[in-house]
Amino acid sequence: MLHKSLIRRLDLITLQLFVAVHEEGTLTRAAGREAIALSAASKRLMELEEALGIGLFMRQAKGMVLTPAGETLLHHARKMLFNVEKMGLELSEHSFGVRGYVRMLGNLSAIIQFLPQDLRDFSEHHPHVKVDLEERPSSGVIQGVLDGVADFGICSRDSDVKTLGAVPYRHDQLMVVMRADHELASARELAFVDTLGSDYVGLHAASSINMRTHAAARQAGRVLRLRIHVPGFDAVCCMVLANMGIGILPQRAFELIGQPLGLHAVPLSDDWARRTLILVVRDEASLSPVSRMLFERLRLVHGV
Repeated sequence: MLHKSLIRRLDLITLQLFVAVHEEGTLTRAAGREAIALSAASKRLMELEEALGIGLFMRQAKGMVLTPAGETLLHHARKMLFNVEKMGLELSEHSFGVRGYVRMLGNLSAIIQFLPQDLRDFSEHHPHVKVDLEERPSSGVIQGVLDGVADFGICSRDSDVKTLGAVPYRHDQLMVVMRADHELASARELAFVDTLGSDYVGLHAASSINMRTHAAARQAGRVLRLRIHVPGFDAVCCMVLANMGIGILPQRAFELIGQPLGLHAVPLSDDWARRTLILVVRDEASLSPVSRMLFERLRLVHGV
């Protein structure tokens, strides 16, 4: 725990300057970025090191490099500055009548398929609560919740949730998406291994669908014939329509995006293709009242 005298001597401007020195590499550039006189910036940095009782930078010919202690402070300083920024944003919302603020992270499958309706229903009952939703791959959702970037998140159940608590949210079914004239289009159901003779349009490398399909191909002793990576479900459908290959999407995403384009989809029969999306949280008991309210609604509304 920080000593009270240290708490009194730390200030946000100095911490912001410290982060700027690390990012810019020199005190001169950092002082210019933060609009602080070079002498004043040097004094602030020196006083910070004196208050902590340890050196934060190694002064080298090419610039300033963090010491191990500096690396530790950088981690905490960034979190502190981020939290102050969030505090300002949330407080400013109250001037517009917002009575609560929930920060969420979600993977693409949840955001495209389920959250539009679920958040609309929640907002109808709680119109003065603002929800800040950010899309990340499942691994990024987990790390973001661990880091305190969000109150809770939604990701694929086959992800490593580490120390987070997890409860079911929704289920989905993965489909093979193709042109209607593709040779596999007549099948009623497909095993993943039977699709490996075709070129693939893949989602971005960090997506759980991309990682799962590559893992399944390796388990079958085959290599996924990946022709192109694209960033989202809409891009997968556009590339499939352009005859760049076949793709894998959740059923609801196909119905929303692929079906209107005239594409065809066949369900995958593999067990891993029937997925569960989960809600992940550091500690339910520590959620704010409005965050807990949304968390409970998402967990219970579908009875999964």
